[in-house]
Amino acid sequence: MENIRLIEVKENILADNDVVAQKSKSRLSDEKTFLVNLMASPGAGKTTLILKTLEILKNQFRTGVIEADIDSMVDAEKVAAQNITAVQLRTGGFCHLDASMVENGLDNMDLDKLDLVIIENVGNLVCPAEFDTGAIKNVMILSVPEGDDKPLKYPLMFSVCDVLLVNKIDYLHMTDFDLEAMRERVLTLNPKIRIFEVSAKTGDGIEAWASWLADETTSFIE
Repeated sequence: MENIRLIEVKENILADNDVVAQKSKSRLSDEKTFLVNLMASPGAGKTTLILKTLEILKNQFRTGVIEADIDSMVDAEKVAAQNITAVQLRTGGFCHLDASMVENGLDNMDLDKLDLVIIENVGNLVCPAEFDTGAIKNVMILSVPEGDDKPLKYPLMFSVCDVLLVNKIDYLHMTDFDLEAMRERVLTLNPKIRIFEVSAKTGDGIEAWASWLADETTSFIE
């Protein structure tokens, strides 16, 4: 055993990632571009919610989206169709974005002309939570059909996020989803998190969330 050298690969990868992430944050500060990392499970409603949000904010800010998928350009095409600047990152099997991937996306955007950029991370509640993307704020979506027990199963995701969007509240009456139990579990993990109940389908609650995002963006770019 004395001849075996142990290398902690994960620690090295995360350390290298953090260096790039800090570089990106400095760059964003200089460029006055507010970057938000949006994470959620597949089907939670990320793209629809982004489009609803940016529809509200389009007259206040110059906006862009970095889309991430293992394959396809479907979501980027939906965003671009709304005349929103879009960059597609195809991860080729990776289940998350890291800071270098996001940096590549930023390199392909004219940040001088953008106030707010939203990253739509790969649909996953595990890996994306471990990697600092360089974003100024982390946001996650928990959709009602997923169940109120997700904070118990994926505590890191809820711990690293600044905002939780509980999406598809229009579906509540058809489920046994317990909003109070969910809220208690989340706040136990992360007392500082902001929670918004929304429906990307009906638009309920989107104004309140968009108002928070507008305030944070304004504070950052001024």
